[in-house]
Amino acid sequence: MTIEVERADSKRLDGLDGTWDGQVDGSPMGTLFHRWDALRVIEDHSDATLHPLVGFKGQEPVGVFPVFELRKGPVTTAFSPPPGMGVPSLGPVLVNYRKLKQRRFEKRNNRFVEASFDWIEAHLDPNYFHVVSPKGYDDVRPFQWNDFDVSPRYTYDIDLSAGEEALIRSMTRDARKSIRNTPEESYTIERRGDAGLEYVLGRINARYDDGDGGLVLDEGYVADLRDVLGPDTLLVYVAEVDDRPVSGRLTLHGGDRVTLWQGSPKPDVDVDVPINDVLNWRSMVDGIAAGRSTCNFVGANTRHLCRYKSKYNPTAVQYFEIERGTRAMNVVSDLYRRFG
Repeated sequence: MTIEVERADSKRLDGLDGTWDGQVDGSPMGTLFHRWDALRVIEDHSDATLHPLVGFKGQEPVGVFPVFELRKGPVTTAFSPPPGMGVPSLGPVLVNYRKLKQRRFEKRNNRFVEASFDWIEAHLDPNYFHVVSPKGYDDVRPFQWNDFDVSPRYTYDIDLSAGEEALIRSMTRDARKSIRNTPEESYTIERRGDAGLEYVLGRINARYDDGDGGLVLDEGYVADLRDVLGPDTLLVYVAEVDDRPVSGRLTLHGGDRVTLWQGSPKPDVDVDVPINDVLNWRSMVDGIAAGRSTCNFVGANTRHLCRYKSKYNPTAVQYFEIERGTRAMNVVSDLYRRFG
């Protein structure tokens, strides 16, 4: 039986007692950014049009693939995720596949991806197409067989399942010293609401303004994400020393994982506290308390940042950057790598 791909018009999938989010949450490949309301927020705050593609084998859903269309004059591009929105990955999510033998899995993966390509070519015909795959989507051969360039990328996962003591023992001496020897009374870390979000984003965006890289995130965008995901899913932390905020972080809780999404900017004042070490530790401890088994330390592709992150004894996990387009679109690719 062939796989048919169509554009979903609502979070409830046609003809089925199921929802888009049910497919996303039921797959190891699904992320918080794949959820329907999060996708709509991303669309509302970008210049892109969302096409939430879903594949069916008969009445059985086999995958979802959110694609964002960007048009600039005569040029059409397709992204998953769109650039500049701080979304680490998106791409296809396969569902109902874990009991399949390898041959049937490969056939389903290939047919779903190719059916998605057929829909995209028929309706969008993009000059350039860029995908960053979610962790767990490891078989990217259907993209390679369709003339996409595929590059391995890396992120870091930290195992939380053994508990606090085993976790801290696994870290480097420097990390253990920073966490254990810093008096708790020398700093405070609290979850905050809108005011905390304004502060954290202000510090993140100031880092960009100072020429230290990164991207600018609109406060309204992140606030809307927090509204649809919930304050216990998108957590805002603010760290203070001497009653003055010096750093902060945005952390995501979903499924079995904590994601250190944005933040931990270098303090803009001199402090004697290794504030970002204790801030990271607080995020991990809260993850353990919430029953999460993994902490994702987003990004392991920048050498000087890897030197810092590796002291927490993470595991490097592979995902993929996938693109296809003409040479004239190289500038789009370069901009994506810089700001995506």
